[in-house]
Amino acid sequence: MSTRRPVVVLTELADPTADWVIAELNERRVPVIRVDPGADAVRFSALALPGRSWMGPLTADGRVFDLGDVRSVYHRRPSPFVAPDHLDSQQRAFITAHARHGLGGVLGALDCLYVNHPHRNLAAGYKPRQTTEAARAGLAIPATLITNDPAEARAFAEEYGPIIYKPLRSTAYIEDGEHRTIWVRQVDPGEIGDGVAACPHLFQKAVSKVADVRVAVVGDRLFASRITVDGDHLDWRWDYDRITFDPIEVPADVQLGIQRFMHRLGLVFGAFDFGLGQDGRWWMFECNPNGQWAFVDLPTRIAIAAALADVLEKGLTA
Repeated sequence: MSTRRPVVVLTELADPTADWVIAELNERRVPVIRVDPGADAVRFSALALPGRSWMGPLTADGRVFDLGDVRSVYHRRPSPFVAPDHLDSQQRAFITAHARHGLGGVLGALDCLYVNHPHRNLAAGYKPRQTTEAARAGLAIPATLITNDPAEARAFAEEYGPIIYKPLRSTAYIEDGEHRTIWVRQVDPGEIGDGVAACPHLFQKAVSKVADVRVAVVGDRLFASRITVDGDHLDWRWDYDRITFDPIEVPADVQLGIQRFMHRLGLVFGAFDFGLGQDGRWWMFECNPNGQWAFVDLPTRIAIAAALADVLEKGLTA
């Protein structure tokens, strides 16, 4: 394999997670081209011939590569394409759809390794699918209810309480002109009102835990960090100044469950969140197929970046 074949990193400009991997690849002198399809000025011509996958030049803000030469794609967080404001709504919808299916379609159809393929990220991002696959893989999942029926939600809270609420998807929410974060929080039955009927809500039995655990998975390698919170807030993301990270070993049965989960969803990378119960049991909360990891302790951060660089450098031979 030619060392001139580039790794293409599809992400937005501000992405510290991708920065760590790019720095590692640069240290190894592996060619890297960073592209944000939704923000960069992209011009491309993709040609497919009998017996050949897509090839042809792509230029993004002066950076040029041939689509047929890409050794791997690190699909992180590219900006969504936005059509020009001066167009009417129909024109904007048409152009946006064609950008997604044309440029996005070509970038998702290259003959190379993806970490992860965007279609697999999309499928793996649905929490109901995660719950099903986690159960099949032998991972422990707390009792979970997804409903838009207030009466069912209250009955679940009465039977399984204490319970928590968390959003089904991380979604931008603006209130009074400011971006708000919807944290995981405990919910009492009396708090559950008719507003639940507006859309599906996810409720889950609260785990009596001593710590949280974040597990970053790269291929068959696991990097686990125990998260200890200085305080009693339920969602450790609430205040990073009050948490500490320490490496932790993953029990063999949990390792096996994680690998089964990854295989069934076709993922190369995944960021798992577990709760470590009072009895030592590992409860899986969710898996972000494109999750962050640049906030953990420095040695673990360096190890994850190196593992991702290993996979991306090898490409389809990985």
